[in-house]
Amino acid sequence: MINALVTIDKVSRKIAPGRAPYFIKAHLVKALMTMSSEGPVGRAKLAKSLGLGEGSIRTLIKHLEKEGLIQTSKEGMTLTGTGQRLVFSLMAQMSSAIAIPRSSLTVSAFNMAILVKDAASSVRAGLEQRDAAIRVGAQGATTLIFSRGKLTMPSVKEDVFKDAPKVREIIVSRLKPQENDLIVIGSADDGLTAEFGAIAAALETLKAQ
Repeated sequence: MINALVTIDKVSRKIAPGRAPYFIKAHLVKALMTMSSEGPVGRAKLAKSLGLGEGSIRTLIKHLEKEGLIQTSKEGMTLTGTGQRLVFSLMAQMSSAIAIPRSSLTVSAFNMAILVKDAASSVRAGLEQRDAAIRVGAQGATTLIFSRGKLTMPSVKEDVFKDAPKVREIIVSRLKPQENDLIVIGSADDGLTAEFGAIAAALETLKAQ
């Protein structure tokens, strides 16, 4: 897993000489997962998917090509074998993001949840995950752990789903957590930023393992 994180960190750095790239690690992860799930992706579609401008997309693609993670053709961009292995490594540890309704658990209108496998023991109170989400523009992040068949919030004894049973049902049915798994929920004023918040919180968790 550490090799995938190291590669993502390397790709996110600038190619000297030149300005630092106007994208974050969450953009890279979403771009790679999009190509993995959808096959060839055109530049315009990728830009819309990531919420980036043309210049930033060109730089992002340049970085990914430099590391041998993607290849381009008339049909669009696809993952190389190296890129596929990186995505496989990531997805062995973290899920894609799913949307969940606003509730008492979350802090903003749009909320996206990601499962991080076997990572509950790496979390204290969830402050690192919250701060990671805020750094990429989200309003915050909610951290949940799955233990003994229940989803709980670190350091909170009461049932946090008392007023949000639907949210629990969605998380359990769609993400299918197992013992010691972690759920991070990014919250923001729009869905894309909420997803980036969740990805950033998940990467922060993996880094701590």
